Amino acid sequence: MTAPVRIPFPVVDEVSRHCLQEEEPETVHIEVHLPGPLDRARLRKAFLEALHRHPRILMREARGPWYRRQYEWELTAEPDVEVVTFAPPGPRALLDARTRALAAAPPLSASPPIRLDVVDSVLLLTINHTALDGPACLRVLATAAELYGGRDNAPAAPPTRPTEPRQDPPDTPATWSPPARVAHGTPDPSPGNGMLVAELPLPHRPKGSPYTVNDQLMVTTALTIAHWNREHGARPRPLRITMPVDDRPRDTTMPIGNGTRLVEVPFAPRELDVTDMPALLRRTAERTRALKSLPRPQLGHGAALLTAPWAPVTARAALTRTLRRAAAPWTSTTLLSNIGRIPYPLDFGEEAGRAHAVWFSAPARMPRGLTVTTASTAGRLHLALRWSKALLSHGDGAHLRDLFEHYLHTTEVTP
Repeated sequence: MTAPVRIPFPVVDEVSRHCLQEEEPETVHIEVHLPGPLDRARLRKAFLEALHRHPRILMREARGPWYRRQYEWELTAEPDVEVVTFAPPGPRALLDARTRALAAAPPLSASPPIRLDVVDSVLLLTINHTALDGPACLRVLATAAELYGGRDNAPAAPPTRPTEPRQDPPDTPATWSPPARVAHGTPDPSPGNGMLVAELPLPHRPKGSPYTVNDQLMVTTALTIAHWNREHGARPRPLRITMPVDDRPRDTTMPIGNGTRLVEVPFAPRELDVTDMPALLRRTAERTRALKSLPRPQLGHGAALLTAPWAPVTARAALTRTLRRAAAPWTSTTLLSNIGRIPYPLDFGEEAGRAHAVWFSAPARMPRGLTVTTASTAGRLHLALRWSKALLSHGDGAHLRDLFEHYLHTTEVTP
């Protein structure tokens, strides 16, 4: 019998594996809303075939002795578990599925580390973020849609933009001091994450603008947090907003795994001036373009040293956790993950139809405590706010949503 193929954990996976916490699982949630019902047997068959079309997703953590020098993924020929489950109908069925997506990660010990809950005409995919990210699993879901509905789900061509020469970020605020934290609201006594999703109009952007919708969302996030912190008496401090950048192709050659790299976009308190919105948008666009053009390892240069096999994983795990705790004050203020326009039709055929709403949410563990994830489908912006209950309550989340909607509207600059 041939031994299963093993793949060493990439840097992102290993750092995440070192720092797992049961109280706040590292899950990514994807929620796809369809206009019509799905056939259970057809969906199970299509999703299983999609897993086989992207075999890198069929993996589990390989067992090993305590003194091993690295974690490894073990690829499997078939799933270890039934991935697709159908929730009984009921008024709380979708809410319960969302709660489960935040509270329980699919185990790394069973292949694949994802699960798909189906609630009426909603597909709710939960991903263990130690193994995979949202864009990779969306690619698998697009393959399943094509197999289920028999319709082309090839990605749309990305927007064409002129190639930017490599450049240093202009007028970047200094980052020698710890950034602002999101001020505490009314924490919830229970552990874990809370989440709120909303559908908003896409912000208007004049044709030929020097900024993108992503820049509008970045400015909106900064203004929202600055406003929230002022309301809660926090001293003004520079903001740093983490932004994932994904350079992978969206077709069937897309590498499956954790494939984004992280950059941090800084804002000085004096820059967040809504009286000159065009200047703020233009400066933000210059900054994000420059940061995206700079080559950089996914988690920076230090992570590669931590994950080099110079000691058993148990020793390096303890060191990684210690360093993460020490670096907590320098963790960015929040994370804005803008998926952008969903590149696939997600068309499940005549009865189920084409997705009209897709939400994502990213983990929101302390000390960051808040993540903002956006995507657009069918001409609408789909916003997910996710927070640590140690920081905020659902009422706080609703207020942050209202602030976000307000400031998003202020970025609609007319020439």
